[in-house]
Amino acid sequence: LSGNGYLVTWAFGHLVGLAMPEAYGIQSFRRESLPIIPDSFQLTPRQVKAEKGYKADPGALKQLKVIKEVFDQSDKIIVATDAGREGELIFRYIYQYIGCNKPFVRLWISSLTDKSIREGLQNLKAGSLYDNLFLSAQARSEADYLIGINGTQALSVAAGQGIFSLGRVQSPTLAMICTRFLENKNFIPQKYWQLKLQTTKDNVAFTALSTEKYNTQQPAIDTLQRIKEAETVQVKTVERKEVNQEPPLLYDLTSLQKEANTKLNFSADKTLSIAQKLYEGKLISYPRTGSRYISQDVFEEIPERLVNLEQY
Repeated sequence: LSGNGYLVTWAFGHLVGLAMPEAYGIQSFRRESLPIIPDSFQLTPRQVKAEKGYKADPGALKQLKVIKEVFDQSDKIIVATDAGREGELIFRYIYQYIGCNKPFVRLWISSLTDKSIREGLQNLKAGSLYDNLFLSAQARSEADYLIGINGTQALSVAAGQGIFSLGRVQSPTLAMICTRFLENKNFIPQKYWQLKLQTTKDNVAFTALSTEKYNTQQPAIDTLQRIKEAETVQVKTVERKEVNQEPPLLYDLTSLQKEANTKLNFSADKTLSIAQKLYEGKLISYPRTGSRYISQDVFEEIPERLVNLEQY
């Protein structure tokens, strides 16, 4: 996009990432190659699986060419990737991979209203302010590589057949799911008996349930028989309490995806797609935020959103 002395282009996700072991001349899935710890990490366009190993994603190559052309025509760059660690990494890796040395400034905004974008563009920050944010992102990226590449290959070599994937986030998450699955699968239900009593006091009918649970049926029957013979029960204590329940927080994308999956069986992708369409139709606020509160700049738009929703 071009006009008024500006050129605008974009990245979609991580267009540039760390190169696979083959790029360093290391043969993968060999015991003698491990551990794989490059002296300095090389950057490469995003890779996709091919019949033999990996190849550069054609879409990523095409977009990187566009970004290079835009950089070459510019005298300064405004970085408008997400205001966060990964957004910073996406730009810096592209910038380094292309070999660009043009000066850059940072648009740092968390809301996508016209007002906040304009204010952000009037208050651009020096790119160097975010050097440490990039370094933390780079450390995360390289640590994930070292854990994932070495863990996956060591596990697969040790197993002797097949490829078993291991990763910093993936493996603990799968372990939690598997642990819960096995707990559920190995659960042995145990029968117990309780007494349920329906009675009346001053024309008020109520139900009482015994606090005691009987592991065998006979003691429960004996107790029931004693109650029948007595024909009365004594209420020993009555409790009454008031509970104040706070209204629930607003949805962020994750909580919306959880509820849509529970109630409607939607996948996370389907919920995101629907939320994105609603956002583009100005019916909901930005769905990808991690916050469950309305920021001050978005708050001004809420009356208009409510009017748009009245028909529903």
